[in-house]
Formats: sequence, C-alpha cells, structure tokens
Amino acid sequence: MSNPPRAVWTLVLAPLGVFLTALDIVVVATALPVMRTQLDASLADLEWTINAYNLVFACLMLSGAALGDRYGRRRMFVTGLTVFSLASAVAALSTTAEALIVARVVQGAGAAVILPLTLVLIVEAFPGERRGAAIGVWGAVAGLGVAAGPVIGGAITEGLSWQWIFWVNVPVGLTAAALSLVLLRESRGPNPHLDVPGLLLAGAGLFALTWAPVRAPAAGWASTEVIVALVAGAAFLLAFLRWEARTPHPMVPLRHFRSRGFSASNAVAFLQQVSLIGSLFVIAQLLQVGMGYSPWEAGLRILVWNGTLMVTSPIAGALADRFGNRPFMVGGMALQAAGLGWLAAVVEPGVPYSSLVAPLVVSGVGLSAVMPTVANAVTASVPFSDAGVASGVNSALRELGSVFGVAIIALVFAGQGGYASPAAFIDGFVPAMWTAAAIALAAVLPALLASPNTPAAAPHPAPRPRATV
Repeated sequence: MSNPPRAVWTLVLAPLGVFLTALDIVVVATALPVMRTQLDASLADLEWTINAYNLVFACLMLSGAALGDRYGRRRMFVTGLTVFSLASAVAALSTTAEALIVARVVQGAGAAVILPLTLVLIVEAFPGERRGAAIGVWGAVAGLGVAAGPVIGGAITEGLSWQWIFWVNVPVGLTAAALSLVLLRESRGPNPHLDVPGLLLAGAGLFALTWAPVRAPAAGWASTEVIVALVAGAAFLLAFLRWEARTPHPMVPLRHFRSRGFSASNAVAFLQQVSLIGSLFVIAQLLQVGMGYSPWEAGLRILVWNGTLMVTSPIAGALADRFGNRPFMVGGMALQAAGLGWLAAVVEPGVPYSSLVAPLVVSGVGLSAVMPTVANAVTASVPFSDAGVASGVNSALRELGSVFGVAIIALVFAGQGGYASPAAFIDGFVPAMWTAAAIALAAVLPALLASPNTPAAAPHPAPRPRATV
C-alpha cells in the first residue's frame, strides 16, 4: 500500500489535474466577446474556440486511459499535464482565431489523457475503506473547476486580459507535472499490449457521436451532416464492440458491461451529465440575458448551485464508504430532478434572484452527492487492476453527456424562446429546465438498478499491479 505521504500527494496533484481540465471547459465562455473583437473572430470561430476543446477531449478519453495502462499512469499523467500546459501557452500567444482553435485542439488532447488518470491514481493510492472519501475530494475539486470557471474567467478578462485565462495554466500545470514525476507512484494496467484497432475505432465512433450534437444547433438535427455523423458513430462503436469481443487483448473487456454495477452506474453518469451541463448552459444565460447581471455577477450567483460540490461531495464520498454508493446515487438524482423542476416552476419575468436560491441549492446538493459515488461505484465494480479501463469509460461517457446536454437543452430552448427580450428568453428557459429535470429523474431508474456496492463488497487492492516507486 502507498505510504501516507505519497497518498497525500496523490490527493493534491490528481485533483489539481482534474481542476485544470474542468476549468478550461467553461472559463473561455466569459472571454468570448473580447476575443471576438481582438482576434476579429466570426461567430463560427467563437463556437469552435469552445467546441474544439470539448470535441477532442471527449473522443480521446478512452485512449488516454489505455495509454496510461500500457505506458505507465504516472508517466502519461505527466505527459498530459505537459502537453496541456504548452498548448495553453500557444493559446495565449495566438494572434488569430485559427491559431487559437488549433491550440485548443491540442489542449483537449492533453486533457483527455489527464482526466481519466486522475481517478485511477486516486484508486491506486487509497484502500477500499478510504477510497470513497478520497474520490469525494476529487469530485469536489472537479466541481470547483466548473463552478469557478465563469467567476475566474470574468475576473481575469476584466482585470487583466483574455490571454491570462490560458497563461495561468502554464506555471500551475508544469509545476504539477514536475511534482507528479517525483512524488507519485508509477503503475500499469494488467494488459501490456496496446489495442491500436480498438483505439482507432473507439476514437472514430466517439468523434462522430460528439460531432453530431456540436453541429446540430447550426445544421439542424434533421440535416444530412448530423444524421450521417450519428449513423457513422453508431457503426464505428458497433465495430469497436465486435473487435473487442474477438481480440485477445481488448482495450475494454466487454465482460465488465455484464456487471450491473458497472453498466447502471455509467448510465447514471451519462444522464446526470446531460442534465447538469445542459442546465448550466441555460442557467448561466438566464442570470445575464433574463435577469440583467454581468458575467462576473452571474458567475458569483451561480456558485450557490454547483459550488455545493465543494461541501457535499467529500461528505457523500466519506458516508458512501460506510453506507454504500446506491443510496446517494438514488437520492442525489431525485434531488437534482426536484431542484431543476422547482426552478422551472418559479422562473418568470421579473423573478428575483432570491427565489432561485433554494431550488439551486437543492439541485446542487443532489448532483454533489452523485458525482463521487458514481465514480466510486464504477471503479468498485471491476477488478482492481482494471480501474484505468473503468475510469476511461466513465470519463468518456460523462464528456459525451456534456456535449449532448448542451445540444438537447439548446434545441428545446430554441423551439420555445429566444434572445429578443428577457421575457422571450424565459419562454424558452422554462421548458428547457423541465426537460433537464426529466432527464435527471430518468437517471433514478439505473441508480436503483445499480449494485449496492457496500464497503464489504468493494474490491480491495490485495494484488497490486506491477509498479515502481
């Protein structure tokens, strides 16, 4: 077992990695108006400044986990941090929108290596009876990245310049990489072979399935482009599953999907992320377009919602070590649905911010209880040596859910409302929020079907994978 100092360093450096990747999903949004002026960027350029990162991030997630299992989790974590940091420097130095988009693509590739390995490094460092609490800290820091994104982006853009939202990544990321190289424990997965056909098929399938919702708002869900992307994505993933069933060294052993805990928990993760990120997309705009707050003011007010991750996630993770994951998954999704439904019921033209606080807190407590317990349930449902595979699948489905969440909620919003006035925005916001609540409620069913994952049933790292210090 890792000695205590090494475990402590893991609990500092792995969440720091997930914070950087989560922060860059949303931090750019508040700087877009300034970027448009200074880079002479079009609307399409601005969209791709965000989408380029998310698209590559989502479709390479499984590859990042597989590379860690093959070449060493610490080594690839350090590599991901270095790539992410250097790409951030290139983004800060960009003088054209095209150069910035290319830098964001490379950033996304680095993030896709970092994120799945943050979870498996924690699983490696902590025994089963303390793993839930550690994953709770991981979930809290991930939530902090998403919650703080609008606040940090607004403060940096107004106080310094948009380039500094990327410059701050460089010293933090490179310092974390150097410390990780010295202080973290190296480990590998049980399969020494790299499943190259599996990597290519999974990457192509996830890319196509992510491309479809990214392009749907502009091209339309019924467009040939979107339909072809969805069909191609499904075909590539079907080919991936057929290959994994036949190859002697699969990247993702399909037997894991026969585990109720693995399949049900991943379904919860996907549906929760659809609801969460779709909600964030319209709630952040409600505070600005519908209620007239500045980006900085809106970012502060949204903290009562996803800021709950910093408080609730560590508590839920620690209690799950004692009571199991399923009660928190079921109760958390029910609370997330109830809070979003409550928000849809109270929002109307002229609504004061005080009326939003209680439903935002209820929803936030729910999502905060689910995030760490789902991650714990997924990794606990497979053999300890396959924690990297489980983390990669879970991370990929979360990011796929994020992209579909924005597309689905934006579609509902655009069908009922618009940006012509605060009242028109609220006309679209209310049905969009009911949709997000319904998706969260749908996640209760797989949460009920998930295995209890009681502490006694959770796998313990008796036979450690081969590792070096």
